[in-house]
This record gives sequence, C-alpha cells and structure tokens, in this order.
Amino acid sequence: MTKPPTLDEARHSLNAHVEAKGAEIREKYGPHIGWNKLLRILEDRSIVRYPCEIVFDAAPLLPGELAYPVGKGDRPEDGFTIHVHPFFATNLARVPCLVLYQLVVVNYGDFASPDDAETFGASALGLSKDEYYEALCGMADEIA
Repeated sequence: MTKPPTLDEARHSLNAHVEAKGAEIREKYGPHIGWNKLLRILEDRSIVRYPCEIVFDAAPLLPGELAYPVGKGDRPEDGFTIHVHPFFATNLARVPCLVLYQLVVVNYGDFASPDDAETFGASALGLSKDEYYEALCGMADEIA
C-alpha cells in the first residue's frame, strides 16, 4: 500500500504542475500574450477550469491589491469574476500579467500559494519568477 504524499510533497507537486500549465499556455498562445489572447485563454477549459470574466472594478479589492477572483456562486462551476483595478483598463496589454496570477486561485483554490501563482504567471509569460514578481510589484507601486 502506498502512503499518501506529505503536505510538502503535495505543494511541490502542485508547483511543478502549475509551471507545466504555464509552459503549455506559452506554447499554445505565446510568445506574446496580450488582451485578445488572454480572453481566448479564459475560454480554454484545458487551462482555466471554470468560466471567468474580467471586470475593471476595485470595490472587492483590498488596499494595494491589483486583481482578485470572486466566485459567482457557491460552487466553482458557477464561474468567477476577476476584478482588476480600473487603473489598468486603459492599458490592456498589462492585464494578462495580473490575471494569470489569479488563475491559480481559480483552478486550485486556497491550496495554491503565492509562490504557485508566481511560478504559473512567470512560466506563461516566459519570465523568471523574479522578473514576474518585479513586474507585479511595479504595477502595485503605480496604484499605491
């Protein structure tokens, strides 16, 4: 009988999985992922498990938060609204960076960590994790 994985093993496995999913996005939709490709990614159920729409609305965001997915119902299958800070509505080319980070929460729920989100977004965009993190921090500084 095989023993179940430890929490650390499960986290490592998820991080490897999100990195592979990010690479899949880059291969299928890259190398440049802009607004129109992001909308196609959101429709691709092999990548985004549940229906998502993007709205530019800061109401549910915490101070300094750039984007956040809010469930449309009690079940993930009901879909999500990804709220993006309205500051970015005039520069849609930057929105994929923000939304890709949130897709890890959509796909994997609370078990996913910020590290998983950074791994996923960086892999999808062809950046190092440090470059991706710096891009997110730079955008956060702009709305601070």
